[in-house]
Amino acid sequence: MQPISTKSFFRFTILLSFICLSISSSFGQTLPQAAEDNITTYHLQAPSSNQFQMIYEVSATTPGAKYYYNSLRFGNEAEVNAAYDLMTGDSLQWQVVDGKHARRNGHPKASLSGKFIKVTLARPVPENGEARIRIIKTYTNKAAYFQKGNEVIFNRSLGIKRNVVVLPKGYELTSCNYPSQVTVNEAGHIVVSFMNMGSRSIPYKLSAKAISNTPKPYTASSENTASTKGSGRDKSKARLNYQPPIRTTQNREIVYFLQNPSSNSFRLYHDYTETREGTDKYLNVVRPGSKASKPSAVILDTGEELKVETLRGGAISAKGIELKQEITDETEVVVIWFEPVKKGQSVRLRIEETYTDPNRYLLNDGELIWDRSFGRNRNTVVLPKGWYLTTSSMPATIEETEDGKISLFFLNDRPDNLDVYIKAQKR
Repeated sequence: MQPISTKSFFRFTILLSFICLSISSSFGQTLPQAAEDNITTYHLQAPSSNQFQMIYEVSATTPGAKYYYNSLRFGNEAEVNAAYDLMTGDSLQWQVVDGKHARRNGHPKASLSGKFIKVTLARPVPENGEARIRIIKTYTNKAAYFQKGNEVIFNRSLGIKRNVVVLPKGYELTSCNYPSQVTVNEAGHIVVSFMNMGSRSIPYKLSAKAISNTPKPYTASSENTASTKGSGRDKSKARLNYQPPIRTTQNREIVYFLQNPSSNSFRLYHDYTETREGTDKYLNVVRPGSKASKPSAVILDTGEELKVETLRGGAISAKGIELKQEITDETEVVVIWFEPVKKGQSVRLRIEETYTDPNRYLLNDGELIWDRSFGRNRNTVVLPKGWYLTTSSMPATIEETEDGKISLFFLNDRPDNLDVYIKAQKR
């Protein structure tokens, strides 16, 4: 065999690259489909119908993806009702496809025996961003939702981390087998919700019975929001008109990247969805004793970078900004500006900044100390590289990241703050 010349090898490399590119293009994106922040709401229909409507909200996160695939579970008679882009509220095109089609067009790990709802995204997923969508479908399943005597049973394995079940109007909850929050919505339906604390699906089962005295519908009042002043509410008196927020549906999440504890600093990002019509800014009031630096923000839906400024004392009022607390010379707020939210639309923001807080994050006698409260339902703390965990006062899901750091995930399904105390030592 004669050796290949440099020129021939170069031509061969170009040809091979062209072939690979052509194959990749014909099969669509080759990265595995990725998603996060998903939540499913089950609206139980009339018990005799054996039907429940599912509203599935999810953020597609595969960079460059043009489609999102939602599987249709075996054993259900399915009807797809609609799909929407959550940023604009516009309808999205969809079609039901088989696993072979899904594998060729953006979901390389799709089951070949499965059926999928293929949703065409409003825009390709931006790098380090996401495409938020809502899929509405109705299942008929006599084994999962049925009437037994005078009881209605909903019995289904739920793999999504956040789940909400809305009972038919005029029904009371009589049992459920997994710790759940119970509230009443504006239409007078009892709402049962939970956050999956573990890593496996929950074999969820609840039962309900018809009642004549239906619950009072939820109505907004000043008692529905937690106090941010002093020690909070007067705990010597009952809250007569209090309606707790549905913890499962709250959309804020935060990740802390702890720096060397001797610096008292940590980098963080928190994601937040703004839905209020006319809102044009996000205010992050810096906790007393902390200092914020290097703030930045983007719209995750588009990747657009936003204007960010840090204001202190009188500069806050000068900008026409009102806070729920008294503004003093020490008050500091990070302001993120964006176009006013239009009716029926929303924006998903990612806000990054570095905090320095020597009172709550420090080095003491060779030990890393973190003592801070979390108000969000989903919180992650990543230890500095080279440190190992010795104490976590609150239960957490713990894992090692690809670069060897210890990560703690705190899921708080209660409508109050979580006081987290962490200690770590150097390896």
